Amino acid sequence: MEQHVDKSARWFLYTAITFFLVTILIGLIMAIKFVAPEFLGGIAALGVGRIRVIHTNGVLFGWLLAADMGLCFYIVPRLAGVKLWSEKLGLATLGVWVVVLLGAVVTLAAGDTQAREYLELNVWLDILVTIAWVMFGLNIFMTIARRRHANMYASLWYIMGTLLWTAILWIVANLPVYSGVNDANVNWWFGHNAVGLIFTPVGLAIAYYFIPKSTGNPLYSHKLSLIGFWTIAFLYIWNGAHHIIFGPIPVWLQTVAILFSISLLIPVWTAVTNFYGTLRGKWASGNYVVKFFIAGTTFYLLTCFQGPMHSLRTVNMIVSKTDWIVGHAHMAVFGAFTFFAIGGIYFALPKILKTDLFSAKLAEWHFWLSFVGFLGFAISLWIGGFVQGLQWMDPTIAFLDTVKAMFPYYMVRMFSAILMVTAQVIFAYNIFKTVRGASARVQPAVA
Repeated sequence: MEQHVDKSARWFLYTAITFFLVTILIGLIMAIKFVAPEFLGGIAALGVGRIRVIHTNGVLFGWLLAADMGLCFYIVPRLAGVKLWSEKLGLATLGVWVVVLLGAVVTLAAGDTQAREYLELNVWLDILVTIAWVMFGLNIFMTIARRRHANMYASLWYIMGTLLWTAILWIVANLPVYSGVNDANVNWWFGHNAVGLIFTPVGLAIAYYFIPKSTGNPLYSHKLSLIGFWTIAFLYIWNGAHHIIFGPIPVWLQTVAILFSISLLIPVWTAVTNFYGTLRGKWASGNYVVKFFIAGTTFYLLTCFQGPMHSLRTVNMIVSKTDWIVGHAHMAVFGAFTFFAIGGIYFALPKILKTDLFSAKLAEWHFWLSFVGFLGFAISLWIGGFVQGLQWMDPTIAFLDTVKAMFPYYMVRMFSAILMVTAQVIFAYNIFKTVRGASARVQPAVA
């Protein structure tokens, strides 16, 4: 094994899996607290208000974005036909990223937060995120600039879009010039686009690369991939205000957000049609990698159908601010893009290490426990959230009674979360054994 090839990719993926275990365990603690509020009570750092932001930031930045960055370091050199521009810069980027993640855990546990959804990190950590993203972007763009192939595959378009759109979103959202309603509007402009213009394009880039690779089928349509790219670029950025419909923002702005939210069905259907078309013939015979991409594509379709529908005022007045939204958000981040990232890791790491996965059977268990656990988690919150919203609209039902009514749904969520955590422990163990086995093969014999 060449020790210096794909080193940045490997260590980003190892780091991502480690933080995935930590942050999903924190999510389980939070799920337990909704059933037993006294669990780990009396410890300020473990209160729901603090561990919730550690969980969300940890999953988004510690697990998913770190995994996506590692997979980009794997994908881009192969599509460019050259080595990564600088492995040293890649490892330095990881070093800054780890400082951000550890700093986030410490500061958020201490209650140091800007109190803005998905923008909770303090100013110093914001600066480090910016530095890390510039380093990451430079490495990717320089690798693409040195490419041997004139034509660029769809994944490269989506990765470059992610780099540009993330930079714009992060800088504009963190400018210290907003207050009041404007701050809320910009906050949700970023909050929605964190999914739409950061995790969506890079998640699609991963799927566009690994689905053909894992199935052996050619991409169904290159033209559809470009239609999807440009419609995401022009449509997604105007959707954030649908999170504050009936809020203190102009009605015309709410209507614009609704119209553009519905328009998102265009890029969604292009991607889903492309993925299902590429996956044809593999639904029954596919291995664990293919299973993750089939399920991820299906969850992507469902979450991107829910989003436009719940932006409609008649639906929004029922589900907005309820636990239905929590189930919806998890379907995007966990059901779609986490499944894509896991599929990519299962394909890429054994290739990087030049070995076989330790256990295909454990990978199958990982898939089914993740799939079944997530279905229980999401469906319980969708049903419970809808009931919750209807009860809130009924003036004869006291608020505390609406809280009590959620207990059975929270119980299902807790047991489903246990399945999801168990699945990721199996995932981490399988990867650990794979890495350890590959390392043992290349160690020189001891006299």
